[in-house]
Amino acid sequence: MEIGKLILEAIEFLGRLHETNQSREERELLLAAAEALRFIDTTGQQYDFEDYRKELGTEGPAQVIAAFNTREEADAWLKDNPKPPHMASVLIADEYYTVYYWRERNRRGLLHSPTLEFHLEEMMQNGLPPAMAAFHTREEAKAWFYSLPERPSQAVIQLGGEHYLAAYHRNIDHLAFHPFSIVERLKEWRKKKEEEGKETKKPEPQA
Repeated sequence: MEIGKLILEAIEFLGRLHETNQSREERELLLAAAEALRFIDTTGQQYDFEDYRKELGTEGPAQVIAAFNTREEADAWLKDNPKPPHMASVLIADEYYTVYYWRERNRRGLLHSPTLEFHLEEMMQNGLPPAMAAFHTREEAKAWFYSLPERPSQAVIQLGGEHYLAAYHRNIDHLAFHPFSIVERLKEWRKKKEEEGKETKKPEPQA
């Protein structure tokens, strides 16, 4: 179905559900969903939404809206952006970061996110997946990837003898290389979260 028609029919469907639903909370959720689709429709983002839905059906990692070589480049972009994209993902040196923006105080920040580590961990449930090809340098791997008749959202390769995920972000035409070894960082991340949970846990009342 054509994306514009799909959006309009989805809005109408949500409207019918809104009319028959008796729960105030659920009616509010349905209204918010319909308004989100209207926002996409009225701001001319139908094709961006269509591309996003197509990417959701692929096996690649989460979509990003921009990629930077250094943290300094990313900080400059965020500082100069008149409307920062709150909670969007970006890549800095092929590492995932989340953009934070508090409009009321005009506060902006970039925090490292373990999004990719979780994705790689899921791929490694049965061990390292087999590599499609092996290369000595990133330049060789990039040339091979862009020569493919149809660029996949991701491909497992060997780079310098180590397993990497080559992830293609079609919306910004960026090819990122992620070593599977970074999954080890999840152990430290989980340990940190566990320790933070213990620190915030209220002590038991004394008898």
